[in-house]
Amino acid sequence: MVFNAFLYSLIAGLLPSLLWLFFFIHEDSAHSKHRVIIFSCFLGGMVAVLIAVFAEKAIAEAVSDLTTRYTLWAAFEEIIKFLVVAAIALRSTANEDPVDAMIYCATVALGFAAVENTLFIMGPLSNGAVSQAIVTGNMRFIGATLVHVVSSSFVGFALGYAFYRGYLAKFIGVILGLAGAIALHAAFNLSIINASSTDTLKTFGWVWGAVVIIIILFEEIKAVHPQLA
Repeated sequence: MVFNAFLYSLIAGLLPSLLWLFFFIHEDSAHSKHRVIIFSCFLGGMVAVLIAVFAEKAIAEAVSDLTTRYTLWAAFEEIIKFLVVAAIALRSTANEDPVDAMIYCATVALGFAAVENTLFIMGPLSNGAVSQAIVTGNMRFIGATLVHVVSSSFVGFALGYAFYRGYLAKFIGVILGLAGAIALHAAFNLSIINASSTDTLKTFGWVWGAVVIIIILFEEIKAVHPQLA
């Protein structure tokens, strides 16, 4: 029973992320992407969740204020996702265009969200609460998963915009990108604490608005060239 619950939870957690991954990869169909790097980023995002679980448990034990705790959780998750991208992709030959950073950041975020969603779904599913597991999966798909993608993609946009610039510009881009990502992620976390159904839907509404903006930024980053940077 436990194994079946884990298997179904894993499928439910992975499938939405893989669908979004397919979409983001084809945002740059004009270039041949490095599949090994993309797979490594996705896998790296999945592994990062295991580190985040222990770190966030330590934060929860050390910080009692919910606002501070949720903000620190958001900060840790965004930083560790960026570190995975930096370790796997940013210094590789696969990072050859400004849009690549956005794709790799989104890929790591999707891998992270896949495992995180699996853990959230497995709880109610292992207790036989199938309907609750379905609702949880749907809510994660339209909410938390997209928050991970949007926030990480924002970091990728900042990196991509500074692609043809010097190290100082890239460093500033990382700082600004992470600051924006943490702010967005923390705002989402805080907005759903004890939120009513109506408030939750409103929150998901602005998240989907942010998704539209990120899609536009994907197109904008493709226009960055050495002479325009």
